[in-house]
Order: sequence, then structure tokens, then C-alpha cells
Amino acid sequence: MTDTSPILRGALLALLAFGIYATHDVIIKALGGTYSPVQTVFFSVLFGFPLVTLLLLRDRSEANLIPKHPLWTLVRTVAVVITGVTAFYAFSVLPLAQTYAILFAAPLLITLLAIPMLGERVGIRRGIAVVVGLAGVMVVLRPGAEPLTLGHLAALLSAFTGALGAVIMRKVGREERSVVLILYPMIGNFLFMGAALPFVYRPMPLIDLAGLAVIAALALVATHLVIRAYRAAPAVVVAPMQYSQILWATFYGVVLFDESLDLPTALGAGIIIASGVYIVLREGRVGVSRTTPVLRTRTRLGLPVSPRVSTLMRDREDPAE
Repeated sequence: MTDTSPILRGALLALLAFGIYATHDVIIKALGGTYSPVQTVFFSVLFGFPLVTLLLLRDRSEANLIPKHPLWTLVRTVAVVITGVTAFYAFSVLPLAQTYAILFAAPLLITLLAIPMLGERVGIRRGIAVVVGLAGVMVVLRPGAEPLTLGHLAALLSAFTGALGAVIMRKVGREERSVVLILYPMIGNFLFMGAALPFVYRPMPLIDLAGLAVIAALALVATHLVIRAYRAAPAVVVAPMQYSQILWATFYGVVLFDESLDLPTALGAGIIIASGVYIVLREGRVGVSRTTPVLRTRTRLGLPVSPRVSTLMRDREDPAE
């Protein structure tokens, strides 16, 4: 008989982690009203470098930092850079709940991208779930009824590039060193955002710089909790907990930003979440999925400031993002 206590602990740890991630996004939105996402990403990544330095010091293996798959590493680095800056921008200009609803399309896109990139075979049931989920995205966007803004496009792009980065990680992660997988995207963010920073920079008071440091700290704490959750409970239990962020988004939006959850966003989010949960449960069944790309996508997409969960769990399980 299965012991339910570790499963419950894993679920609760995941709920706590995603609540912290939602708080992380509130600070991004608050700062986004004043500063460019380029600036917020640059400084939040800068504050994240000390953690990577510690990880580098802990890795005692005799190897260099040259990736074994340089082209895939480059593509993934570019994808991670785009994912971070577009997600930060979307959070700053769109209602929180609407941003989450669109970003929740990432598991659907991972399922599609896994077909050509991983050789995943998607049966009729998962295929229908993807189509239904993408229809839910259209309900949220309501083209024709409401104008599509740059924020909507940024959220869609973030979902796509986040999914692309996750699938690449699934493809090459087993053969690359953890420090390579962590370091290259952070360096990419630092260089790209640093190059653009002079064109958008605004002086920041100490309290706002502290807010960026808190963003990096919250990402680290949430990542640690997600690791503990996955070590306590199966992925099919932990993965769906990410959708709890829509509840936090609704709460924070109402209380802090005078936002409301309109019917199309609520309906579309419900469709997307139902499709995503079905795909997770379907992948968890023995013999249905060979690569389980969604179940192995363990790090929340759109975070340029924290290490990948799977790279920190590599000593116990197969790598995946």
C-alpha cells in the first residue's frame, strides 16, 4: 500500500513553492511599471550569480565548460534569454491571471515540439488535449473581440521559447554538465541584457535594487522547495500544482493591482489547465509516453535567475528541465 504522507508532503511543498513564485511575479509586475524588463532581468540575473559560483565550487569533476552539444546549447541559451525578458514584460503590462493563463500553454507546446525533436509519439487522446488547450488560449486572447497587445504576443512568445528550451534540455541534458546547463543561459542573459541596458537604463533607488535581490532570493527558495517536492512525491502529483498560481494571481491582482478575473480569462484558463493536467496524467501512465517531456519539465518556465531544478537533482534522476 502506498504511503500517502510523502505524497501529501510533496504536494504541499509544491503548493508553497508556486505560491512563492507568484509572489516573485508580483515584484516583477510592480517594478515593471517603472523599469524596462531588460533592466529587471539584468539585475536579477546579476544577483543570481553568487549561487552559480557556489555550484561551480561544489562541482569537483575534472572537466571543462565547453558544451558537448554547442549548437543545441546556443539555441537553448537564446530561448532562455527570450523567455525571461518576454515573461517579465508580459507580467508588467498584462493582468497577472491573464499572463499565467497564456504561459500555461507551454506544456501543450512541449508536447508538440517533442514529436519532431525527441521522437515522441502522441496518440489521439493527447493530441485532442493539445488542440483543446490551444483553443483555450484563443478564448483567453479573444481575437477580434479585444485588441491583441504587445504584452499578449510577449506571453505567447515566452510560452513557445520556454517550451523549446525545455525540450532541448530533455534532448541533451543527460550528456551535458550541470554547470554548463546553468551557466550558459545566465551568461547569455547577462551579455544580451547588459548590451541593451544603456538604451533603457533608469537610476534605481536602493529599495528597488533590494526588490530585485528579493526576486533572485525567492526564485532560489522556490526552486529548493520544488526539488524537495519532487523528491517526496511522484511527478504526476507535483507537476499539476503549478496551476495553483492562477489562484495566487487572482488574489494578488485584486488586492494589489485592482485587477479582476474576467469570464473569458477564467474560462480559457480552465480549459488550458484541464488539458495540461490531462497530458501530465496521460504521460504518467506506463507505456503511453517514451520521453515524458511534460512530466520532466520541472522548472517553472520564464525564470532567468534560478538554476534548473533537474540539474540539481541529477544525482538521483534523469535530467530534464
